[in-house]
Amino acid sequence: MSVDITVTIGGEAGQGIQTVGDLLAQVCQKAGLYVMAINDFESRIRGGHSFVQIRVSDHEIFSPRNAVHLLIALDRRTVLLHQDKIPDGGLILSRESFEEAKKPLVPVPFEDLADQAGGKITANTVAAGSCLALLGAPFDILKEILAGRFGNKGASVLEKNIKAAELGYAAVSETRFKWAFDWGKTPEKGMLMNGSKAIALGALAADCRFAAFYPMSPATGIIRNLTAMTEKIPFVVEQAEDEIAAVNMIIGASFAGVRAMTSTSGGGFCLMTEGLGLAGIAEIPIVIVNAQRPGPATGLPTRTAQGDLLFVINASQDEFPRFVFAPRNVEDAFFLTIQAFALAEKYQVPAIILTDQFLNDSVFLTREKFEAPNQVTRFIATDKDLEDPENYLRFAVTDTGVSPRALPCRGKAIVASSGNEHLEDGHISEDKANRTRMVDKRNTKLAAMTAELDGPEGYFEDADFLLLCWGSSAGAVKEAVDLLRKKDINVGCLAFSHIWPFPVEKVRKLLAKARTCVTVELNSTAQFKRLLLQEAGITCSGAILKYDGRPLLPRDVMDKINNLM
Repeated sequence: MSVDITVTIGGEAGQGIQTVGDLLAQVCQKAGLYVMAINDFESRIRGGHSFVQIRVSDHEIFSPRNAVHLLIALDRRTVLLHQDKIPDGGLILSRESFEEAKKPLVPVPFEDLADQAGGKITANTVAAGSCLALLGAPFDILKEILAGRFGNKGASVLEKNIKAAELGYAAVSETRFKWAFDWGKTPEKGMLMNGSKAIALGALAADCRFAAFYPMSPATGIIRNLTAMTEKIPFVVEQAEDEIAAVNMIIGASFAGVRAMTSTSGGGFCLMTEGLGLAGIAEIPIVIVNAQRPGPATGLPTRTAQGDLLFVINASQDEFPRFVFAPRNVEDAFFLTIQAFALAEKYQVPAIILTDQFLNDSVFLTREKFEAPNQVTRFIATDKDLEDPENYLRFAVTDTGVSPRALPCRGKAIVASSGNEHLEDGHISEDKANRTRMVDKRNTKLAAMTAELDGPEGYFEDADFLLLCWGSSAGAVKEAVDLLRKKDINVGCLAFSHIWPFPVEKVRKLLAKARTCVTVELNSTAQFKRLLLQEAGITCSGAILKYDGRPLLPRDVMDKINNLM
């Protein structure tokens, strides 16, 4: 029997929902299953309603699903909010019985059993044990995970948690669960990874050595992962007083020759746009991660969206080249981050990585080996690379638009730079002919920058009907394509991750055979659809839009596809 079930753990913020989810995900990963988990939480430290949803399968999965086969309810509200998604044969596992329950409910006194194990703090281990017992998981795997999680906290702590897990297993030993399955003995297929950690690892692999930030969900996880590595790797993380200071810090670091980055969300990126313009005119390479969330203003600070696409492409006053990347998955998050640093430095432009809360905070199983390049090429000119270092021109006009980039105080070359328009030597100029020449110089880079970028990844791209998506919506769209093709609907998709400069010719070639195309986006105005028309002259027949702050599901696509077709 094919395995594809969803477990949801819900309760108030502060009840340890994440702990239960982590244990379940780690056990499933250890057993050789495919896993993905989403975190849905309110922007408050205590109270409210939060949940972790874990999808477990014996085949590769890319997105969450609608049905909830097993609901672990740590409070009454969880039952009320999620029980309508439980199919026949599903169960509610709860600390107590609730009259409002419409589905079969198995009461397990988590706190009382935790007391028996030695302390109420182990209540979440009891819940995890009960859940895994219902799924048919061997206890030995959970015991191994607990040893790795609590083994360094002392024998007493580990013993209490193992006892709590045993009591959780025993509490449901007489309960049959329709969706239990044979776990077998399959080797691990990969490692668990979220987008935040993947971006942090990509930055380190790219030889980034400085990050400045101001905390802003959902980008803070990137810096938190980087900070955790500073004891092992020569890396400096600075919490600035605000986003304006953060972007100016990384501009200064890059000017001195250090690869540098910052991460923020849309509101913080708004504050960074003047600094972005400084990097543009001074041709200083920086990397900015914009982890999107719904806005405007504070909006929904812990939810997901794709509403900043056109903003980041056009951010800051006037015009200058920049790269924009949108990772489709955690593998992209790692490798595109490496690419962003390399191309930003090669062309002396800003690079923006456009991710979102869903990708940053969700956990995926990846089979990719995240390895640093054998060699990191630095695009820095020294005195020996320059014909006449004493008469160095920082902004020398070249055929490619890229000038030799020397570093200050590293030789005979004097490096002059300014936020004003300038001559080739970096000194300020308001001459109109020079202004035109400098704008043309910077824009000359665009042809080579465009050539560096890939077109979208095709999936049944020869189909008559194509779904066009970008960034993290790719997983749900790809899964929707599979489900639709099982219904004999000739549909495929193109998933974009290289967004700007827009790869016009590569896109036109892929869309030449399609009779109909629609975009799938997490915004209300079909921004990518507008971009396709503006840059490539491609008119899409429609758009599937979702903007409630929740992740895109395959069902969202399937529910709307028939009308569009």
